Amino acid sequence: QVQLVESGGGLVQAGGSLRLSCAASGRTFSTYAMGWFRQAPGKEREFVATIRWSAGRTYYADSVQGRFTVSRDGAKNTVYLQMNSLKPEDTAVYYCAARTAYVSDYQLRQAGTYAYWGQGTQVTVSS
Repeated sequence: QVQLVESGGGLVQAGGSLRLSCAASGRTFSTYAMGWFRQAPGKEREFVATIRWSAGRTYYADSVQGRFTVSRDGAKNTVYLQMNSLKPEDTAVYYCAARTAYVSDYQLRQAGTYAYWGQGTQVTVSS
């Protein structure tokens, strides 16, 4: 089992920045990938960014490419999401997710691929 705890959400004006953190505990040695998804009211959960833990390869949704950066600190078992140039449409609950086995690049972008989820943290961007 892997437990995930997010932090760092909040209220920010458009154009501002936030950094989300997700700390993993439990069977962290088996982590293969950790990622971020978000869900706005009335919408489905959508992929934001993910990172393959050992290789460090990153993947982004087109909507956040160039504005968001996902990174990890292996010593702390923590993944980060640096969000810059935030827009009102980025407003959502952001969820951290993890999986413990290899999947394809395509599957890394699918929420159903991830077995472990955090509780979510609210990000609100005002215009």
